[in-house]
Amino acid sequence: MGYGYQTSQSTMRSVSRAQRDFDIMSMRSMQVNNSPAQIQPWVDDGEGSMISDHYAGGDGYGYSQVRTVSSNAGGSAMGTMRRTLSGTLASRSGDWQEEDQLYVNNVKPRGPAVRTLSRLNQNASRQNRMSMGSVVSGSSTIQQQKMGGGNYVQCSNGSYGSLPITRAMSTMSLKSMTKGMDTFDGQEHISVGGKINDGFSDIDMHSAVEYLVASDPALQVLGAAYIQHECYNSTDAKNQAHSLKAIPRLVKLFNYPNQEVQRYATGAMRNLIYDNMQNKTALIAESGIPQLIEALREPDDELRKNVTGILWNLSSKDNLKDKLASETMSELTERVLVPLSQSGNQQSASESEIFYNTTGCLRNLSSVNEKVRQQMRECRGLVDSLVSYIQRSVETGKAEDKGVENAVCTLRNLSFQLYTEIPPSASMRLEGPSRRQDEGPGDVIGCFTPQSKKIKQNQMNDQLTFSEVAKDPKGMEWLWHPQIVSVYNRVLQRCEINSSTREAAAGALQNITAGDKRWAAVLSRVAMEQERILPTILDNLRTNNDQELRSLTGFLRNLSRYARNKDDMATKVVNNLLLKLPSDSSQTEPSSDVIINICGVLNNLVMGSSVAARDIAFFDGLQKLVPIKNNRNSASREKAAKAAMTVLGNMYHYNKLHRDYKLKGFRKEDFIDTSI
Repeated sequence: MGYGYQTSQSTMRSVSRAQRDFDIMSMRSMQVNNSPAQIQPWVDDGEGSMISDHYAGGDGYGYSQVRTVSSNAGGSAMGTMRRTLSGTLASRSGDWQEEDQLYVNNVKPRGPAVRTLSRLNQNASRQNRMSMGSVVSGSSTIQQQKMGGGNYVQCSNGSYGSLPITRAMSTMSLKSMTKGMDTFDGQEHISVGGKINDGFSDIDMHSAVEYLVASDPALQVLGAAYIQHECYNSTDAKNQAHSLKAIPRLVKLFNYPNQEVQRYATGAMRNLIYDNMQNKTALIAESGIPQLIEALREPDDELRKNVTGILWNLSSKDNLKDKLASETMSELTERVLVPLSQSGNQQSASESEIFYNTTGCLRNLSSVNEKVRQQMRECRGLVDSLVSYIQRSVETGKAEDKGVENAVCTLRNLSFQLYTEIPPSASMRLEGPSRRQDEGPGDVIGCFTPQSKKIKQNQMNDQLTFSEVAKDPKGMEWLWHPQIVSVYNRVLQRCEINSSTREAAAGALQNITAGDKRWAAVLSRVAMEQERILPTILDNLRTNNDQELRSLTGFLRNLSRYARNKDDMATKVVNNLLLKLPSDSSQTEPSSDVIINICGVLNNLVMGSSVAARDIAFFDGLQKLVPIKNNRNSASREKAAKAAMTVLGNMYHYNKLHRDYKLKGFRKEDFIDTSI
């Protein structure tokens, strides 16, 4: 990773609606279809959009934060998980803060001052043109390492000091936050223990800006390097550079004939725009984006890292994303994404960083709105390249890479509200001829009963051939093709460390199985019957990461709705889900969202299977559900209480189990509100 630069924070967002349009149903809502008369449907008061913020550390570790934004949407029937939206990120390595996201970068950073100043000193010595004063090392060389579970700063003199990186609140998945602020690991500033260096003591900001228009490339390099250095983590320096008109002068150097000038000009711009909306806006106003795209065509990895890093930083702000998407998407895809994702291409360290920056930018863009998502779906080579890169990385044991995380998160975002946003022609194909999915349990077809071997075989064949999609998917068809289920399944199986990647894969599966559309049911059954994904999901349920649990339980909620054999599913999942519920009302984990999802799965199973109700009682689920029903200490717990009450009410309709309930010490009042 390059150093001596900064980039910006972003995030990720899970967005859904709690309207009665079941296509875009809220995560907290469930629909009950063809339910028995005595079964009470689950009605949820409506939940607003959920926004989850992701923070990341370039050299080390990233954390997440979720905010739930409530809105009154009226009652919506309980059924499938809502789609979720993933998005942006942010990181920092050494003296370079970048718009990246979570996970460990194994490249040990060099301090920016060392690299920058040593280059300039070498040039100065060769040309004997200028003196830069003493080049410091001392406390200026910073390496962020993980030692004994903590984060430390290693100075060049070998000493260590603690680096105050705080952990943000943990919960859900990805999105683009960017409420006007770039952050790193949930905090706005990182202490590095003093001034980085004083090697530029002979010049000031005014002189550095003047050097940018000098005729001597060496002076231009010196001016850009000084700006880059001074603007590291200094708002005052950024504002001063802006007032001195440094930005238009730097933009003119992006495509200067001297490549060293290009590198330092783009490097200075990375630091200038970090956490500074004024400078980002100024860069765009000076036609900086076309200049950056033109510079991207240069075959210089250092320059391309800077350019893609700047674009990633710009993409962290929602109000800039539409313009960025229209002006950069095709070029980023053609010049970076496609060539670096080819199956035969082994990426170098620099290429990996360029790819990472690019996918981080695309990840941010994919989180903004339907228009941009549609542009990305239709962009030639974009979806194919992301899928190809994920497949190759998983096959070669690189499922933990940060580029994979960005790619999976982007696909997850592009799957958001998929069945309502895809072209009408594709939607009509997916809603094609019925595969007997809606036949009731008592129907007789020809001379066969629904339980006959012939009918069951026909149902299985429905899942093995799909006339609605091509055998070999291309472009946006990947997003809903049955083969994508296998891709996400492999990610969940092979990714053991990076929980953000697993959460994104589960969220993508949740998106493509959400709603009342026929194809959501088809892919749910593909996952259950062809991919046999249930053991993988249950294995991942052992996590204590709440945001991961939200996506996993949301996906399970969709699967439980469409499962053909609810008895079989109940025997496999009930005990595992009950283990995740809080044992008493004093527990704050898991979150209410996870509790509601678990209750949603249990309710779907109970409605179609007495085995589920029996197993809930047998595995002491009543001891957990009843306290949840009675805990109404907050608005979120109130919704969880309603969810638990619905499950208990439906359980009580199985008269043959009343004796079992009584033996466990529970009465009718525990299941049904007799005051109504």
